[in-house]
Amino acid sequence: MRKLTQLVLLATLMVAGPAFADMKIAVLNYQMALLESDAAKKYAVDAEKKFGPQLTKLKGLESSAKGIQDRLVSGGDKMAQGERERLELEFKQKARDFQFQSKELNEAKAVADREMLKQLKPKLDRAVEEVIKKGGFDLVFERGAVIDVKPQYDITRQVIERMNQLK
Repeated sequence: MRKLTQLVLLATLMVAGPAFADMKIAVLNYQMALLESDAAKKYAVDAEKKFGPQLTKLKGLESSAKGIQDRLVSGGDKMAQGERERLELEFKQKARDFQFQSKELNEAKAVADREMLKQLKPKLDRAVEEVIKKGGFDLVFERGAVIDVKPQYDITRQVIERMNQLK
């Protein structure tokens, strides 16, 4: 049965071979095209400015909680009961604050990312369409679906350049 399947596949490829010979094939890394565009890079800088202070505050909160935890671990058994309980309570509060603020930051960043994607996707789709049309490609694969590709078949750079030209 296996030999028969291989024979049928080989025969199909031999018959279809000439049809594939005339096809123009390309590969596109869609995600890279989006992330390497000028607009996405500008968004990354703007997002860093916008969310940077919150991230710094989170890092400070994490550092403070870690310091309390270290004090509890290293000298907790030597501390007075009241002092240890106060530090444990303070640690729990900082941990809760960290979780809450971290969740808030992640949600705000996700909303901003979705908004950026909503704005850039039509522009990216248009750039892809124009590059495919200009290149006369019959078949375009997503880069993740291909194991290896020669650089001359990868149109990602062309799409990035075209996207950067679009206003």
